[in-house]
Amino acid sequence: MTLAVIEPATERVMAEVPRAGIEETDAAVAAAKAAFPAWRAVAPGDRSALLRHLAEALEAEAEDLARLEARNAGKPISDARGEIAMVVECFRYYAAAPERLLGQTIPVTGGVDMTFHEPLGVVGLITPWNFPLVIASWKVAPALAAGNTVVLKPAELTPLTSIELERIGLDAGLPEGVLNVVAGPGSVCGKRLVEHPDVAKIAFTGSTEVGRTIAAGAAQTIKRVTLELGGKSANVVFADADLAAAAAPSAVFGNAGQDCCARSRILVERAGMDEFMAEFERQVKSIRVGDPLAEETEMGPLISAAQRTAVASYAPDGAPVAFRGEAPEGPGFWLAPTVLAPVSNSDRAAAEEIFGPIACVIEFEGEEEAARLANDTIYGLSGSIWTRDGAKALRMARAVETGVISINSNSSVRVSTPFGGFKQSGVGRELGPGALEHYTDVKNVYYAT
Repeated sequence: MTLAVIEPATERVMAEVPRAGIEETDAAVAAAKAAFPAWRAVAPGDRSALLRHLAEALEAEAEDLARLEARNAGKPISDARGEIAMVVECFRYYAAAPERLLGQTIPVTGGVDMTFHEPLGVVGLITPWNFPLVIASWKVAPALAAGNTVVLKPAELTPLTSIELERIGLDAGLPEGVLNVVAGPGSVCGKRLVEHPDVAKIAFTGSTEVGRTIAAGAAQTIKRVTLELGGKSANVVFADADLAAAAAPSAVFGNAGQDCCARSRILVERAGMDEFMAEFERQVKSIRVGDPLAEETEMGPLISAAQRTAVASYAPDGAPVAFRGEAPEGPGFWLAPTVLAPVSNSDRAAAEEIFGPIACVIEFEGEEEAARLANDTIYGLSGSIWTRDGAKALRMARAVETGVISINSNSSVRVSTPFGGFKQSGVGRELGPGALEHYTDVKNVYYAT
């Protein structure tokens, strides 16, 4: 059996790949298990060199990977190039980690005590369709650096660059069985990884709903888990902010809004509302939606017909649409960027993760109400604070219950800093210097003297 991979901008089949099932998933786990003893025994400097070679090999194929990602995920080629550059950066960053996986010596009576970070074994990595290869790199790079072997299960809608990663890894010198990719349904392959007794850890990025199921399944064998889940992030804009900068539409419409960090709740202080909305309308209506491979494109289609239908349900006839941008007609899963206002924080569009190009604008008065509205959600992944008052910015940054927050910026992710959520946005952290702690166990050794 095969998986038909659809190009979102054309609705045509762009590739067919073998469809993995339980048998193929078990074989991948067995290969990873067999490869683990030799891989963990590779000297730290040699493991670092292999990861550097992999980064170089990815960089050599960066343009081809970017074009493949743009077509498969429907994202603008400029965005895809940026993501592939981050993939290369991620492998380069973690190539240094094997030689810096430091333990401790602890003063004790009667001997010497020391700690070691030991690899877990086989780890199952389940990745989403919105940022296919870059999110895979956030997991694969630290997992391999720590000495684990990997089974990567990409989303069945966007498996192509992950399949290429496996090929490039082998060509770059990774031993057979160290990095394995299975392309198949999450309900089959993902479920099997979660249940498999030889898988020591699951790292998953996706919806909170699926994350709950994975956490429950992993509990049956006490697997370690890292869960990066949904979000409904607040973009808190005070009247004293640079309102033109705060109105940058990429905060919510980047990747067609299919981003767990999308600042889709825009909280605007009453005194700045009129000016903000005028600027926001100007910028939203200027978004160039179109062919992902065109250099001028700023927003592409949604990933599928089903996703477009689900997203459109948040702006039905009669919804408080303040303004819309434009989108192409004809083949492709297009949806125009849409702004809803006025909206209550309790409205469905403001409470639920839409995962599409729809933003809700909500008015507030003062810091206390801004923090209350920002925190009135089950999620806590990302967000932004916009103000020229430094003290106010820091107070709000501490008050908002979210794992990642930016001041006068819409950035959420850097390879060198930790990323993850509060509340039902997840468990654990990815990226940054501490990522390897989530792919190792601490062993304590006492030596009597």
